[in-house]
Amino acid sequence: MVSPAIALAFIPFVVSLLIRYRHYFLLFYRAVLVRWLRDYLTGITKEERAFQYIMTHAIPGDPLHILETFDQWSYHCEYLCNLGPQKAKILERLIYEKAPLTVLELGTYCGYATILMAQSLPLGARLYSVEMNPCKAAVAEKVIRLAGFDDDTVELIIGSSEEVIPLLKEKHGLFQADFVFMDHWKRCYLRDLQLLEAHDLLPKGATILADNIICPGAPHFLQYVKACGKYKWRIHRTSLEYFRGIRDGMAQITYTGLP
Repeated sequence: MVSPAIALAFIPFVVSLLIRYRHYFLLFYRAVLVRWLRDYLTGITKEERAFQYIMTHAIPGDPLHILETFDQWSYHCEYLCNLGPQKAKILERLIYEKAPLTVLELGTYCGYATILMAQSLPLGARLYSVEMNPCKAAVAEKVIRLAGFDDDTVELIIGSSEEVIPLLKEKHGLFQADFVFMDHWKRCYLRDLQLLEAHDLLPKGATILADNIICPGAPHFLQYVKACGKYKWRIHRTSLEYFRGIRDGMAQITYTGLP
């Protein structure tokens, strides 16, 4: 048995861990434990619960109000790994600055970033969004249409990015993407960037914005971008969506077409 003296000696250490990593414990509680409990009690996914909230509280046809309602849900009800308001400002500013006519989004999730980009696009632009999970894609489809964007503006493609990217030209008519937003599995960032290169889908000057490059991180992607000589890059320092105490960042890279 552990003596009381030894047990007491560990208390300051445990308390210090709890204080230092309190944001991560809270994230685990909100993102995992609460979700498991409510999934069990309601029989539907948290994304479907969020959509029910959107239907009840958001104004149809008002993209900004729908995004604000998503934020309210994520702050006060259940955690969703949407883009969140802090990162949304970076993405929105880049869309306005670059004014891309063709946008490729990898990882639709619930359609938060999709709506943000769609309402910022210039007239005549088209957004192609890829989501591999059919259940999440079904929620995103309803949210995107609720915001007022039809298939002429936003085409939702269901499938894994590895399978979809090689077919973008032939099957979906996307010959080159002026702007790419990556917010899917972080381990796929490097693979998919190289797929975009291999299939000549990046024109010179194309912008790629990759989310969550610090938390949970995409080290191989960043290493490649910095070392290959094909890109100019910068890091936007942010916090994790809806958690100001957890550091994160977005990588903005520009394709130079070299070497």
